[in-house]
This record gives sequence, structure tokens and C-alpha cells, in this order.
Amino acid sequence: MRIETIAVHSGRSIDPTTGAVSAPLHLSTTFERHSDGSFPRGFEYSRDDNPNRRSLETCLAALEGGVAAVAFSSGMAAISASIEALQIEHKGRLVLPRDMYFGIRPMLAETAFGRSIDTVVVDMADLAAVEAVCRAAKPGIIWIETPSNPLVSVVDIAAVAAIGRAHGAAIAVDNTWATPVLQQPLQLGADLIVHSLTKYIGGHSDVMAGAAIVREHGTHHDELRAIQRHRGVLASPFDSWLALRGIATLPARMAVHNANALAVASFLETHPAVAKVHYPGLPSHAGHEVATRQMRGYGGMVSFEVRGGEREAMLVAATLGIFTRATSLGGNHSLVEHRASVEGPETTAPPSLLRLSIGLENAADLIDDLSRALRSI
Repeated sequence: MRIETIAVHSGRSIDPTTGAVSAPLHLSTTFERHSDGSFPRGFEYSRDDNPNRRSLETCLAALEGGVAAVAFSSGMAAISASIEALQIEHKGRLVLPRDMYFGIRPMLAETAFGRSIDTVVVDMADLAAVEAVCRAAKPGIIWIETPSNPLVSVVDIAAVAAIGRAHGAAIAVDNTWATPVLQQPLQLGADLIVHSLTKYIGGHSDVMAGAAIVREHGTHHDELRAIQRHRGVLASPFDSWLALRGIATLPARMAVHNANALAVASFLETHPAVAKVHYPGLPSHAGHEVATRQMRGYGGMVSFEVRGGEREAMLVAATLGIFTRATSLGGNHSLVEHRASVEGPETTAPPSLLRLSIGLENAADLIDDLSRALRSI
């Protein structure tokens, strides 16, 4: 089946009791045993397994072409669990991209688990630099994020995976910004994919959840499942239900996000008050060729730098009317954020940069809003 059909049907069935087409929400924490003590319906206790979470995991695995998915309580829970699970068989350095979701940095710096990991940061768009890092010290995990947050840089997944595999590393890809609609890293050599389901997959800014999807069964999957169950960092039934509902419209929503983002980026690139636009759909973007080859669209995230500095960027953000000044991304509403002030001293974002999550509004209205705001500087 094509991905649009998978998004609507995978993990779902007609409710056998009522005939309901939309899956019921199962809030029960416990399930009835058979008289012989067994659980013939497959469920015992909601922390171990739940019908809504199982449906979500089945659908996510099908979307990414993996053998199994494990749903967690947040994207960061999925990231930390994935690193821990991969380390069992792949000991060595954690190789991180220079531009990545900033929440990984405090997790590594402020937790005992994070401080126990030997890490190195490299520009993964530079394949020679990736090779050099792998030769300098044994890599355990190569962590790829493409497109990246907040600079929307692009990494050649297949090329980096080939380098990592040659050195015995596991390959993990954060596919949150691309979603399985636009990019399927398991087909490009990744061993594991993570998603913040809070973003595009949930799609309505009302879900907090994450997931890891594995290419094959084995130690990685077993450890992820053990972390989920025994530490209790699992997606709730309601969040699982909401995320699965969001998946049904994901392909249709991503088409609008893509089209709107390309229109906005094209407008910004020609505006005299804009110094630089970061969007891989533009031929001027350094990763345009790679993105065109490994993606089926360029995504809904656009970052741009205004002429000036932080003052000018903050003024533009304050003047916008349709864009909401808020953290996160991937929902129906368009959002704007000054990333340098959010991320602090270790940010990769210039002071003049604004990150846009392009929503489902009319693109012409978004462009008009930006045009008015840019006149303020």
C-alpha cells in the first residue's frame, strides 16, 4: 500500500463490539484474566501494553517500513531511550551533528546517564569530517538529524550511514521534521528512527509523545521495550489515540505544509530586509541536491536571518499577526520563534535568525503578514 493508505488504515480495525469505525479510547489500566489465569485478549496491565498504544505502534512501524515501534511519553524520552538501547551492542563515541535539537545538549550535560557518554560533534554535511571523526576514535552511534533544527541543514543519510557502518557504528536518525511522508531513513541505511510525535505526526499541538522505530528485531528493540515498560516512560492511551488520529491526515497535511513553506521561503529569499533563508527547497540551499534525492518534499520548516541582529529579529516576531510566537512546530497554526534566545549560549542560531513553522493557513496570507512585519525594520 502507498503511504496515504497506510496512514488511514494501519493499526486500525472496526470495533468488534459496536462496529465503530473510529477506534475507541481504552483508559482501563487493567484487563480481565481468563478462568485459567491467562490473558486470551492479549492485554494484562496498561503499562505493559494498551490497545491504543499498540495501534499507534503498529501504524508507525508500517509508515517507516520498520519491524516494530515503541511509543514513549515524549520525544526526549524516545531519544534518550534510543541512545541507551543502541549502546548495548555499539559501544564507543556518540557522534552528533553540529546542528540538532537543543534538548539533547542539556540531557547529555545535566544527567548522570548523559555525562557517562563520550560524545563528539561534527558537521555531517562534510563527509570527509565524518570519516575523520570515525577514524580518530571508534564510533558507537552516529546520530543524524535531517533537516536539522534550527538551521534546516541537510545530511546525506545513505552516505553517512555507509561511513558509520564501515566503522561498526549504529545509525540513528531523528526524522521528526521530515516525517515518514517525506523521508524513510530505514531504506537509506538507518538502524533506528526517532520521532517527536508532538510535532507533525500529532499535528494539532495537543499531544506529548515520542517513538522509536527499529529496522529489525533484536537487542535494540528488546531494550527499548524494557525501558518503556519498566521505567514507565510510555505514551498514554489518550496521547496514543490522538497521535493515531493525527496520522490519518499526515500525508494531506504535509502536502500543504510543503507548498506553503516553499512559497514563504521563495518570498523571503527576494526580500531586501532578509539576509539569508534556510530552506532546502530553494536551489540556493547547500543541501538542495541531497534533499531532492532523498526526500519527497522539503518540509514545513523555514528559518531566515533578517538584516541586523537580535533587536530587528525580535521586532519582526513581535509585529507578526498571523504567526503565533510560541515554541514547538508541526501544528495547524504557523509559529515563529527566536531560537538564539530560547537555546542560550550553545545555540547554533545567529541572533538575527527566526524559525518559522509554516502551518495550514493560506500561503498568501502568511506572506502578507511577513511583508508587513519586515517593513518594521
